[in-house]
Amino acid sequence: MTRHAETRQLPYDARQMYDLVADVAKYPEFLPWCAAARIRSTREEGEKQVMDADLVISFKVFRERFGSRVTLWPADLRIDTEYLDGPFKYLKSTWVFTPTDTGCTVSFDVDFEFRNAILQKVIGVVFNEAMHRIVRAFETRAAQLYGTA
Repeated sequence: MTRHAETRQLPYDARQMYDLVADVAKYPEFLPWCAAARIRSTREEGEKQVMDADLVISFKVFRERFGSRVTLWPADLRIDTEYLDGPFKYLKSTWVFTPTDTGCTVSFDVDFEFRNAILQKVIGVVFNEAMHRIVRAFETRAAQLYGTA
């Protein structure tokens, strides 16, 4: 089991940050190790939108595709992701965007385990730094799109 939780105070609007993270198709443009993204399907289910998507992650000699179900909760400014298929035993993540007087609080939590023990060990060595880099990549992308505060 590999888990990471991080909370950041950012000078951007919570809706802007939500929209940025919800735009899965654009991940290869700025997200470390994301070589490709494909949206399989999207559908409305009441107050939520459900998207099935594939990401191709490339890290050193490993290149893996995995499918996930991304559930967008626009009214709650929350995004939940769960694993569908690929190299994981399981994967779950949650993003929560809370408005503040000076921008928003972004909370990110991810928990996963690879099926391949070797890959799990390789990732385990750099996991926390990798998760920090991913969160920073979203922050950097927000600065590019919305300007620096």
